[in-house]
Amino acid sequence: MATRAPRSGSDLLIFGPGYTAERVAAAVEALGWKVARIGRADLYREIGPAARILSSVPPDDEGDPVLRRHGAALAASGAWLGYLSSTGVYGNTGGAWVDESAATGTGRRSLRAAADADWLSLGARVFRLPGIYGPGRSPLDRIAAGAAYRVDAPGQVFSRIHVDDIVSAVLAGFDAPPGAYNIADDLPAAQNDVIAYAAQLLGVELPPLLSPDALPPAARAFYAENRRISNGKAKRVLGWTPRHRTYRQGLRALSAQTSPASVSNPPSAATSDQR
Repeated sequence: MATRAPRSGSDLLIFGPGYTAERVAAAVEALGWKVARIGRADLYREIGPAARILSSVPPDDEGDPVLRRHGAALAASGAWLGYLSSTGVYGNTGGAWVDESAATGTGRRSLRAAADADWLSLGARVFRLPGIYGPGRSPLDRIAAGAAYRVDAPGQVFSRIHVDDIVSAVLAGFDAPPGAYNIADDLPAAQNDVIAYAAQLLGVELPPLLSPDALPPAARAFYAENRRISNGKAKRVLGWTPRHRTYRQGLRALSAQTSPASVSNPPSAATSDQR
């Protein structure tokens, strides 16, 4: 990673450290970097001296709270800027492949798309993320907790990414030009296939098959969308390749790390959109 001019503040300032951003923080702290974390407090004094600033805070009903409170300071900071966004900004593509040249803002996540565009206008590296899984937050955990199900939605496909592959992409992004980057694995797949493979790894029966009409509104809206995410730009520009190229490799790695004790008493799956 290229070095920047020394500053008096943190090497990396994180707004809203969530599941993914905390793993980014741990990775750079292991390199000896100084990391500062900000929740929802108004701490303008931390922005100016920071060399790099990453936000994982999702929009609220009024838009992006970080930009609403700190947009001017971020624009004036001269720091490297990064934002953890969502591939939901592309909306439903009917299962077609989509890359960063596609239009955004047509789907259910209009506020996320607006925040995505606003960060891009500041010169940020915007990492568009699909379904995130990893330790403590995967189909293995949901199956072990008895909370998994399959959905009768033939043809529905979406992309996903292991959290550690997001971390490696963000680190690669420290040397990359501003812009949007899709960070997804190489194999979009039906969620039912993923659940079935996780059940096979655990040696348990398949979870029940539900009708989309039986799902809560948020889950029903998710299954109404269908898209395949292309990661070609991230590979070309960032020089990045996912270590876990498919969900099979990712789930096998997680299964190998899971002890019998943690399977019988798994941690709760994260539900927040904060990344």
